[in-house]
Amino acid sequence: MKTCIIGASGKLGRYLVGHALELGHEVVGVCRTQSCAKLADFAERIRIVPGATNDRAVIAEATADCDTVLCVLVPWSRQHYASGTAQAVLDLAPPDARLVFSCGWHISRDGLDVYPLGFRILIAIFGRLARLIRFVDIDDQVEACRRIFASDRRWTVVRGSDLEEGESEGLPVWSRHVGDPILASNRTRRTDFALFMVDAIGDESLVHEAPAIVSRCSPSARRHAPADGGS
Repeated sequence: MKTCIIGASGKLGRYLVGHALELGHEVVGVCRTQSCAKLADFAERIRIVPGATNDRAVIAEATADCDTVLCVLVPWSRQHYASGTAQAVLDLAPPDARLVFSCGWHISRDGLDVYPLGFRILIAIFGRLARLIRFVDIDDQVEACRRIFASDRRWTVVRGSDLEEGESEGLPVWSRHVGDPILASNRTRRTDFALFMVDAIGDESLVHEAPAIVSRCSPSARRHAPADGGS
């Protein structure tokens, strides 16, 4: 299987590369030119396409002949980076490619997610401050996911809880809506977020789903997880 990983040099992206290689995938990684050195450990095992992830020429080159595209949606700056990246993938990846995107819990597909007050306040304050200093644009990530949800491509949008480093705790469990009891612990190992994305490639039940995930070892998951780990 040939897999393109967009945002390969980031913390999540490097875990995606590692998991994909462990499964025997042929990997093409996309990252900004100045970040290519972060992939030095994989340099002889993957092909690296340097460039901005919202550059359509870069995406067209990197995704050519790929069976799967794993895309880290990063809401950088005010230049429509996330929505530009998502649109390029939707438009230019091979027609039958499996598309798996990452984002946070703040994305809601159907408006039925129920967020704690503290989470809503944090997102509101951080979003305004980030826009003022032109660091990130959360609204653009929302727009990116809106475009994905409206697409008839074979997509999955994986929504991560608070992430932490550490050894793998296994494949996370998921639910369709933030606020469901299974998600209450709000923590996932970053390596397991990546593991879930890679595993989603072969899970047809996740096509056109936006699973919100949590560590299977967290207290809420232990109390409420179904036997199959799904919702």
